[in-house]
Parts: sequence; structure tokens; C-alpha cells
Amino acid sequence: MKGMIKYWNKPSRCAYLFLAPSIVLLMIFNVIPLAAAFGLSLFDVPMTLNSAEFVGWKNFIEAFHDDRFINSLKVTAIFTLIEVPIQVAGALVIAAFITKNNLKNKLLRAIYFLPVICSATAVGIMWRMILHSNIGFVTATLRSMGLGKINFLNTPGLTVFVVGFISLWRSFGISAIIYVTAIQQVSASLYEAAEMDGAGKVRQFFHITVPSIRPTFWYILMTRFAGALQIFDIIYITTNGGPNYTTESTVTYIYSRAFSSASSMGYASAMSVILFTVIMAVTVFMYRKMNKED
Repeated sequence: MKGMIKYWNKPSRCAYLFLAPSIVLLMIFNVIPLAAAFGLSLFDVPMTLNSAEFVGWKNFIEAFHDDRFINSLKVTAIFTLIEVPIQVAGALVIAAFITKNNLKNKLLRAIYFLPVICSATAVGIMWRMILHSNIGFVTATLRSMGLGKINFLNTPGLTVFVVGFISLWRSFGISAIIYVTAIQQVSASLYEAAEMDGAGKVRQFFHITVPSIRPTFWYILMTRFAGALQIFDIIYITTNGGPNYTTESTVTYIYSRAFSSASSMGYASAMSVILFTVIMAVTVFMYRKMNKED
């Protein structure tokens, strides 16, 4: 017993005891399901999992010949290009204005962060009501202005941008708050020296703030990019992929193939693996570029 206590008494070993609960949860809810998805992708498996037929790479070949899957990749790419640049750059600009710890800025931070703590279900239902073609506040206001009736959630070519706005509105606050925290860590002496040299606020922002928080910038870029590629909840609640699959993301399609009447867990797992590979490749590329810049 004493020998065991002596063994774990070293900080380098004791740390593993504190990490153990997190590691166990990570294995149960992340690593094992990921390995299972890779395994299922090689089989033809129904939702009931009562039978399995080995098909090899057939599911992957079918995915790349599936027009609906290809379309979902395009929709996901469009959605990502809408949300990520606006969130990464826009949150940085907003954060620069609300960095100082005064009452007004603290209130603004709370307002920006409020949607983050709301459930996606509540946010989706709320925006469906606001943008409803018949009873929605926004559509009623536009009609009163003589702009006609606009169906924001059922118009091909428009709805994907509306869904992108809703998702951006919900997650914008977390990026802004992270930026605020990073900016507050920048030494005030740098700004004082720049001000003494005659640099204005804009030059201070681009030559002091932006370079100083570059690691935070890359962190937000990588996490938001990965999050945008996995968009599901907002789309499922607001449009469920409609109209005519113009807002059907890859994860939404994977869900429909896994749990619909024509269920195929193997095929859904194969598409999940493809999406995982895309996200991993983009993340590794960004991570290497970040390390190169550092």
C-alpha cells in the first residue's frame, strides 16, 4: 500500500489519476464510436443491427455516385463559406469595441453571448416563427413596407443564406467573448507606446492587436470551420433540408439515411467517415499553417 502511494505521489504520475475520468469519457463517447463508424462503413447494416453483410468499399463508391450526397457536400461548403469568414472576422471587430471593462461593454457581452446558452431547438423554433411566411414578424413588416411576401424558409437560393444567418447569430457570441479575453491579455504598454508614437486606433488594431492574438484567431478559425462542416441542429429544426434539398447539409443527409425507412447504417457510416476525413484534412492543414506562422 505504501509502495502504491509512493508511486502515485509524484506529480507526473498523479496527474494521470485526475485525467482518468476525462480519458474514460473520451474513450466511451468519442474514440469507440469513431472506431465503430469506421467498422460499420465496410458492412451493409440495417438500423436494427440484427444482420451485417461485408461489402468492403462499396458504400464509399456508392457515396461518390450519390447525387444527393454530392449536393449535401456543396450545401455544406456554401454554408461554411457564409458563416466562417463573417464570424471569424466580424467577431474580432466587435470584440475590439467591447474589450474595456465598463458597464456598457459588460452588458453588450452578455447580449452577444445570450444566444450561445440557448438550445438550438429554442433558437430554431423562434426564428421559424419570426420568419414565418404568414404570421412572421419580419415578413409582416416587409409586406407593410410594400416589399411583398417573402418566404425566407422555403425559397431555393435564399434559404441557405437565411439558415447561415441563424447559425451565425446563435454562435457569434462565443467567438466574440474568446477574442475579448485574448485582447485583454495584450500588454497595455504596447498600446501606450504606439499612442506616444502617434499611431491611431486603427493602426494599433492591425499592428498590435491582430498579431498578438494570432493563436486565438487560428483556434477560432479551426473550431468554427469544423463546426460549420457539421451543421445539423439549426437546419433540421428550421427547414429539415428543404426546399428540394437546397439546405440539406451532409450531417442532415447522414442522419436521414441512418434513421429513415430506407435505413442503412453502413452507408451512413461511410459518409460519416468521408466527412471526418475532410474535416481532419482541413484541420491538419490549418494547424500546420498556424505553426509555420508562429
